[in-house]
Order: sequence, then structure tokens, then C-alpha cells
Amino acid sequence: MKHILVISYSQSGQLTQILTNLTSTINEEIEIVSVQPKTNFSFPWISHDFFNAMPETVLEKEIELNEIAFKRDTYDLIIFGYQPWFLSPSLPATALLKNEAFKKIMKNSPIVTVIGARNMWLNSQESVKQLIKDADGVLVGNIPFIDRNPNLLSAVSILHWMLTGKKEKKYGIFPLPGISEKDILEASLFGNIIQKSLDENRFEDLQKEVLLTNRVNINTNILFIEGRAKKLFKIWANQITKKGSTARKRKTWVNFFKYYLIIALFMVAPIVLVIYNILIRPFNLNKINKNKAYFYGIELNKK
Repeated sequence: MKHILVISYSQSGQLTQILTNLTSTINEEIEIVSVQPKTNFSFPWISHDFFNAMPETVLEKEIELNEIAFKRDTYDLIIFGYQPWFLSPSLPATALLKNEAFKKIMKNSPIVTVIGARNMWLNSQESVKQLIKDADGVLVGNIPFIDRNPNLLSAVSILHWMLTGKKEKKYGIFPLPGISEKDILEASLFGNIIQKSLDENRFEDLQKEVLLTNRVNINTNILFIEGRAKKLFKIWANQITKKGSTARKRKTWVNFFKYYLIIALFMVAPIVLVIYNILIRPFNLNKINKNKAYFYGIELNKK
């Protein structure tokens, strides 16, 4: 019997559902650890609290976590579940990956990351990969679960869910927010793949098996947006932390960012994407395919 550590932070509970179904077909000794920050992030979010979390999230600052107790010093596999916030790992996820006790457990251990995201996870996974590498962990697989609805529709739906706590069709016309129930229920498919790797005591082909399911797909428009948005987020994060020297100033700058993000998402991005798809995308197919292949993989290599 092998020893598996499943560790995650789930704010809404959706990621917990995914991990529960994913591990339901793994016939090993499973230890489940739920990470909790000392200062709780409420769900549903309060609007200001959500946007106010952006600077520290993007700059990957550490926050305090409640004490974490592990039953073992080493595990045959670690399944690490996390959510991206603002194209970065959530604050609790970053804090965990920088936690000295967890870093010791990650050292030389095979790790599978499981992501619960709206539709953007590429930048956050790059940060997670680097933090795992810094701890001498061995990333052997990445399984992202996303909201498959069109970008702008899913943005409206997810904001409604995050700010009200109601997982429903906004106005009765927008799609249900979050990852589909079908995808959550079928997460056990990946558990079968992980079990096979555990039985064979080798993980070299695990990511290949994950990709062969055709459940992991990178949208070209999302690839384009993520390639630019993280840089802009960092500019805003640094500006807010620099200019927000008082609570009042901080609130003002956070509000500036909130309205910038809404305008950029719903007004600027659609226009830019039309231009991109007509004038740029047709002439960059090789580069696009190369970038997708990189993000489908798991190793932290230079592009």
C-alpha cells in the first residue's frame, strides 16, 4: 500500500469536489490535508476584499497559515490542488509552497498539480512549477479543470457566484458558473491514470496519459491574453503597494484597478482579440503551437 498526500486550499468547495472524485479510484492510503489561512478569505467574497487581494497575490507574498500537521515525513505521491487568483497561485497556495515543513516533504517527491480555474491557469502554473523546483520536488503531472464556457460569459457568471455565493444562471440566461458537473464527476478518469502510474512505480508517462484523454485544451485566445495580462497585473500590483501607503489611498488605487480590469475585460479585450485573430494569429501558428506544447508539458524549460 502506497502513501498519498492530497493537500489543497478550496475557498468555494469546488476544488474539494474535484479532488474527492479524482481520488475515488485510487486504491492506496490517502491522507487529506486542508490548508487554512489564519485570516480567513470569506466566501462569497466582498467585492473590495477580492480586488484588494490582487497585489499580494500577483507579487506572491506569503501569508500566515494555520498549523499544518502531516502524518509522515515522506509520501509516494503528493497531489497538490490549488486555484489561480489574478493569473497567480492563490495566496494560501503560495504560502503553502513556501512553507518550510511542506518544502521538506516535497523534496524528491513526485507531485501532481490539480488546478480548479475559470479558464486561465498558464501563468499561475509557471509560478507553481518554479516553487516546486525550488523545493527540489519532482513535478510529474498537471491536471487543470476549467470553466469551458465562452470567456466573457464565464466572467459574468463567475463574478455573480463569487460575490453572491449563488451557483446559478445569472438572470436565467448566463451559463452556470464554475467547472461543469460532468467534468467534476469524470475527474475519476485521472485517478485511474494516477493509479496506473503508482502500480507501475513510474511517472514518466503520466502527463502523456493525461493529455491523451483530450480533456486538457488551451484556447488560443486565452494563450494570447495570458501572455500579456500578467505583466500588466504586476505593474498594477507594484503601483498599488507603492501608492497605497494609507488605507484610504490603498482603497482608491484598488478601485482604479477594479474599473480598469472591468473595462479591459469587457471592452478592450474583445477589440484586441478581433485584431489579433485577423492580423496576427494566421501568421504565428508555429509559435502558437510551440507555446501550447510547452504549457501542456510539465517541465520548467526555456521556451
